Amino acid sequence: MLGIKLKVDDTDQYLDMTINPGLAKDIEAAALHQFIKKSTFKYFFIFDASIIEIINNYKSAIKDNKSEIIELRIGERRDTEIKCRITEDHLTAYLTITSGYAGKPVTVTSLLNELGLAGIKRGISQKRLSSLVERWTQGDSGEIFEELISKGLPPRAGKPSYLKPLVQNALDRILQPQKVGLTRVDMRNLGSIISVRQGAELLRRIPPTAGRYGYTVEGDVIEAKSGDWIKFSPGDGAVVSDSDENLLISDISGMPKFKDQKMWVDDIFNSKGVNVGSGNIDYDGSVLVNGDVTEKMVIFASGDVTVNGYVESATIHAGGDIIITQGAMGKVNENGTEYSTNLISKGSIYVQHGQGLDINCVGDVNVGRQLAYSRINCKGKVTIGNIDNPNGNIFACTIKCQNKIIAGTLGAVSGSNLSIDFSDGFNILLERKDTLDELLKQVKQNNDRHSVRMTMIKGKQIPKNMQERVDEANQLFQNEIQLMEWLESKAKEMHDAKEEYQTNIQLISNKRLYPGVVAKLNKRTWRAEREYDKTKVIFQDHQWHLEPLI
Repeated sequence: MLGIKLKVDDTDQYLDMTINPGLAKDIEAAALHQFIKKSTFKYFFIFDASIIEIINNYKSAIKDNKSEIIELRIGERRDTEIKCRITEDHLTAYLTITSGYAGKPVTVTSLLNELGLAGIKRGISQKRLSSLVERWTQGDSGEIFEELISKGLPPRAGKPSYLKPLVQNALDRILQPQKVGLTRVDMRNLGSIISVRQGAELLRRIPPTAGRYGYTVEGDVIEAKSGDWIKFSPGDGAVVSDSDENLLISDISGMPKFKDQKMWVDDIFNSKGVNVGSGNIDYDGSVLVNGDVTEKMVIFASGDVTVNGYVESATIHAGGDIIITQGAMGKVNENGTEYSTNLISKGSIYVQHGQGLDINCVGDVNVGRQLAYSRINCKGKVTIGNIDNPNGNIFACTIKCQNKIIAGTLGAVSGSNLSIDFSDGFNILLERKDTLDELLKQVKQNNDRHSVRMTMIKGKQIPKNMQERVDEANQLFQNEIQLMEWLESKAKEMHDAKEEYQTNIQLISNKRLYPGVVAKLNKRTWRAEREYDKTKVIFQDHQWHLEPLI
């Protein structure tokens, strides 16, 4: 602008402006700011008050008809301000840059120096430093930038100890046929049904891991917490080894069993067969029959029952699993209400093939080859065929279960009825959910009323002789809140369990599904009206859906 000049003082720190009243015309603040922005001094910090002052001095000079040069300091250089912030846990550090005015440039080196002054040594990201410098370069004076620059490493707690069975349950051995050669599996040899001798190693407690140490951004080591030791107590027939406190050994000869993180050894009653000559068996322990169980015979056992042979029109009650390595056969009356072969188990049931069976168990049902004209009531899943690739057949059966049914073929060409009802388990969940929801509703209503009253009390002056009672009431109120939160978490768990149940119930056919197959969940029923190749029937969005298996 004519008659106006800008210059830096001898210290190269401050910006001065001179105005020649005789040359300058109609000077206003906006025009001066625009003049500075177009000059090489545009990055200086400008004192607004000084701009107003020099304009006033100029106007006074014009009014008084003075021609002396007006000079005033209007700005200065201001270096960029760099601050380092470390979080409370010392695991992250941030750099904040407030852009300066014509000050010293920010470089990665200057940022590293600042980090060094703050004591930050580890986890520094060169890439983030470069990014911050680039953002600062493209920004305006006075703009603020912040970037996460350094990360420490949080410690990782060690894994807890765990129990490793050294012997398999009888059912696990049955479901894993022994291999013959490299590629061929002999389905007739379903694993040796063996017991353990006294002193045999049963279970080992694997020690917890030490965890991984961490470090702060300052480089201090954060010690890791080792994993916890889980409880290790022997069940009946098992003891802790004298030479190794983490090893369980058998105290007796018998049948080992590992369930719910507990190992025990059942006494074994050995029989070459159960028939009229041997009589019925009622034994507190496990029963091993190396032969057949003939018509009208009964076996009661508190442990597993393993039959290395056939079962015909007999009854078996087991407190553990029932394992029948060959087959089981029975007769059914005309109404399909009475069966001559009954298998009742508090565990799971395995049978190589069956017909005319009434099966009741708490766990899963696995049939090696085929099941027909039978009734199943179980709380687990039903698998027909090899557990790794179920390709067995099931038809003309009535089933109640609480998980998927998977087989090679579901139903038969004749269209015989195969009915699967998943309602029982679902209704139990619904009943529990409704009970929890109703209880939670009542507690919430009470808590809302109590909350209003407690708020009123807190707003009043409490006499000293009443303070103790108010404290007691407040404690009861807090306990009620904790109860409500606990009920909310349980209600959510029950809701999730309901959704998971509906996801789990499926019919999977790895070969073919025939007409006559019926799936039911309360009032929602699906019926196969035609033949399908390998397919899956699932329950989704309150409806049954059929999907092809790829």
